[in-house]
Amino acid sequence: MQDLILYTNPESRGRIIRWMLEEVGVPYSVQVMEYGGSIKSPEFLKINPMGKVPALKHGDLVVTEGAAICAYLADHFVDKKLAPALNSPERGTYYRWLFFAAGPLEMATTAKSYDWRIDEDNVQAVGSGYYQDVLNTLEKALEQGPYLCGEQFTAADVYVGSHLGWGMMFKSIEERPAFKAYVQRLESREAAIRANQLDDALIEQKAQA
Repeated sequence: MQDLILYTNPESRGRIIRWMLEEVGVPYSVQVMEYGGSIKSPEFLKINPMGKVPALKHGDLVVTEGAAICAYLADHFVDKKLAPALNSPERGTYYRWLFFAAGPLEMATTAKSYDWRIDEDNVQAVGSGYYQDVLNTLEKALEQGPYLCGEQFTAADVYVGSHLGWGMMFKSIEERPAFKAYVQRLESREAAIRANQLDDALIEQKAQA
């Protein structure tokens, strides 16, 4: 099997990919990139010219952007059933919510965090639309079943659940009952617990250094 290397920082969105890799359950190694240091090094910029994490190297292939990495891992390790079958109706639902989180949800919550105001006349030109519309849309989807694709847990849940958890923690997303129940359900998964323990240990290790 080709080597899997995760370039990450335990205080970054790289935690999403750590969780995804734990769900996949195959061996991988981790390269911790330090802010203000190795993350802008010439060596890492060859991997991701943006100088951002996460990035995943699988053999000679490099994949960046969290949603893309989640989708890639789900498709490559198809036996793990972390994405609906290609010819199933649920595949469209899966794509919808995976990229809803990468687009409207992240844009709307970032704007909320930094108190970016959008004039009424310009809101239609903004990709995320209204903040409340974003949350209402996602809330309605989560009321339909335990996961975004019904009974099947997928990579979309890893990505969406991570953003919801952080958003509620940092107050950029309202703590609605449907959001809280969903995140609690996801955080109880063994892979999520392992991933959090591994990244939290790295944070503790740095604090004690």
